[in-house]
Order: sequence, then C-alpha cells, then structure tokens
Amino acid sequence: MYAVAGVTGHTGKVVAETLLAAGKSVRVVVRDAAKGAEWAARGAEVAVADLGDPAALGAALQGTEGAWLLLPPRIAPGFAAYQRELGAALVEGVRRGRPGHVVFLSSIGAQLPAGTGPIAGLHPVEKGLRAVAAETGIAVTLLRAGYFMENLGGSLGALAQGVLPGFVPTDLPIDMIATQDIGAQAAKLLLAGGAGVQVVELGGGPGYSMDDCAVALSELMGKQVAAIEAPLDSMVETLTGFGMPADVAEMYREMNAGFVAGTIVWEGGHQRVPSTTPPKAVLAGLLGA
Repeated sequence: MYAVAGVTGHTGKVVAETLLAAGKSVRVVVRDAAKGAEWAARGAEVAVADLGDPAALGAALQGTEGAWLLLPPRIAPGFAAYQRELGAALVEGVRRGRPGHVVFLSSIGAQLPAGTGPIAGLHPVEKGLRAVAAETGIAVTLLRAGYFMENLGGSLGALAQGVLPGFVPTDLPIDMIATQDIGAQAAKLLLAGGAGVQVVELGGGPGYSMDDCAVALSELMGKQVAAIEAPLDSMVETLTGFGMPADVAEMYREMNAGFVAGTIVWEGGHQRVPSTTPPKAVLAGLLGA
C-alpha cells in the first residue's frame, strides 16, 4: 500500500495514476472526502486527513510501504508561517505514521536555510525528516526538483503583444522540470523502495532560458515572441499589482535574485536525474495547443 498526497494537484495525480497502473494498492490522502471520490472509483482507498493534522496524517500513513508527501502551495499572507507550521505537522505525522519509505517533494536550493524565497521553507522539513529517519529507521528520499515549467504560465499574459516577460536575464539558463516528470520519478522511487536518507536532484541540465521558451512559443503560435527582462526591483510592485500579498511577492523576488546571483544551485554529490519533457511540450499544454 502506498499513500499519496496532493492528488488534486499535478504531481500527486501522476504518482497515484502511475502506481495504480502498476497494479499497486494506493491510498490517496485528501482533505475532503468528495475529492477522493474519483480515486475510489478507480480502486484507490481514500483517507481523509489534513497534512497539517499530525494525528490524522499519521493514521493515513500507518501500514504503508511508501508515501509521497509535499507542502501544497498557498498564495496568501503569512506564507512563511504557513510553511513552517505545515512542515512541522507533516514531519510529526510521518513520525507517528512510520511509513516504510517517504519521498518528499523538495527543491533545488533546499540545502540552504535562507536567502531562497519560498524554497527556504523546505529546509526545515528536510532537516525534520532526516531526524525522523534517524529515530525510526524509515527510509527518506528528498526529491529536489528544479524550477517547475508550469510556472511559466504566469508569464503568458502578454503574448498578445508578442512578448514573454520575466525578471531574470533572458539568456540565463535555469534548470527546469515538468510536473509530469516529477510525478513519474516519484512513483519510480516509491516502487524501488529506499534505504536510509538519500537526495535525488531532478531536472539537472540542460538549463532553459526565457529566450529558449520564447523560441518555443514562436513555433507553437506561428508568430514571433520575444523574451524581455523587467527590472528585478519592480517585481514586488508588479506582483502585488496583480493581487499577490506583499510578503509572498518579496519571497519570489528573493528567489529570482538567488537564481540571478547563482546561489540557488544544486548541492551536488547526489544522484542527478535529467528532465525529459522539454518546455515546448509544457507550453503547448498551457496554451491548449
């Protein structure tokens, strides 16, 4: 039996579908029973548990061979506190439930405790899971993914004007990964089992720049699209103008600054898995092409 969280999102859905297709027993972890109905119809067991409730999460993880866990995004004021509280609850839930193997969605740069924007919230979770592994003997795999290609969707609003805006140099290569590839790799790791604590770096090379993405969009749309770089100092004002809370906007500015400065990088010394889905395929899906 494998427990899978986040099945209403991109990665968890792929993990659950892949495990079911392999003939494995799956227990989806959802906050609302109604959201598990479609999975129950497909033969999965449904556990209703909030990831922020250690007792409920622990119960959902009990008796499982492996579990896919993550911190779901939440664009709302107090995001750092949300990450801190949810992360601590998730770690405690794992300690109580003791699945045989946990695969946790982390990120490039998560080895750093600060200076990485929203990525910094994953650092204490990694630390907590390492401590639980040492205490209980469960296996933990920290799946550090590159920049989600699907995040490019937030930059597509100006395509009518033939531009792809961003806040980093247009020729800066960034290690990216499609969420489809994250889910597939997570399922592969769960099926393989784990031992001890390991880190897997997912999405390493080749890096893709906004210029590369603009070329792909030009081909998909049959018209010229040019990447443009907006001043990083204008990022908070721009994002808050679209309704993003100021504290969250500042975290994303800090993350972009980290990519530009070259401080958000792979730790190295771990297994590296290259991305297989190119940005063009993801962009086609975002465009509905």
